[in-house]
Amino acid sequence: EELPLPSEKPQHEKHQTESHASKAPLVRAVLGELRVSSVTPSSVQLQWSVPEGSFDSFMLQYRDAQGQPQALPVDGGSHLVTVLGLSPSHRYRFHLYGLQGRKKIDHVSTEAVTAAAQPEKLPLPTEEPKQEKPETKSHPSEGPLVRAVLGELRVYSVTPSSVGLQWSVPKGSFDSFMLQYRDAQGQPQALPIDGGSRSVTVPGLSPSHRYRFHLYGLRGGKRIDRVSTDIVTASEELLPSEENEQEKPETESPASEALPARAVLGELRASSVTPNSVQLQWSVPEGSFDSFMLQYRDAQGQPQALPVDGGYHSVTVP
Repeated sequence: EELPLPSEKPQHEKHQTESHASKAPLVRAVLGELRVSSVTPSSVQLQWSVPEGSFDSFMLQYRDAQGQPQALPVDGGSHLVTVLGLSPSHRYRFHLYGLQGRKKIDHVSTEAVTAAAQPEKLPLPTEEPKQEKPETKSHPSEGPLVRAVLGELRVYSVTPSSVGLQWSVPKGSFDSFMLQYRDAQGQPQALPIDGGSRSVTVPGLSPSHRYRFHLYGLRGGKRIDRVSTDIVTASEELLPSEENEQEKPETESPASEALPARAVLGELRASSVTPNSVQLQWSVPEGSFDSFMLQYRDAQGQPQALPVDGGYHSVTVP
């Protein structure tokens, strides 16, 4: 209820935030331009800067193709977000709010049109990597100083509805990445990823289904390198409640036997709540974890599992 719908005028918001900031100049926080860094038929990647001060969190608001308001909370440390589940060739207006506590301090907006249903520039995932590889090898040889290489694409987490993928960049760097695969219905999907990322979680998959993922490393819009992997999603046999009961005694005993490797989770708390999402945060006061797994049941009672990279201590459940 506290955040307005995107139909509200940004101008009204701006006056309020500026007067608030002027009362406390020491904690003034300013949002830079909100710009579109990548567009696919079903997603838009947005980037922004914070030239002054800092925000506890951000909130991205927009209306979907059916005109329903959507709100996506973003961690305060992030300056990039990928909005999934959009419709092709559709104009969206995005509103980004910078929050301190639960107060809206600043607001920027932008518009983006998603790509047409069939992207022509990137090949479909069914194309064989052999065709792509010779092209990528010849291009880097023209500039050995800026050669960029993708390491192995490997799976670090599998659930019935998602896959967590990791990769490395042993040489050079990429502006961005593009993950491509076909969904259970055979439709091509493309997921843009920021060049600084080395992992991604692919949601919305079907259980016990084989997927082939292709990761492209891009520079200046050109595909420089490519790696692929196959994975089969887990079955829905084990429910979250059953998994927890079976695993708990096992996880506690190894920790007590090896105190130096003990890892402890801090309190799990909700840092942001919207009508259709929850942002959760936690701490690791002792030791470290390779990864996390968030489990819950959706409104229909179906078990859901969301893998999280070990370096993150927050997650948004959309």
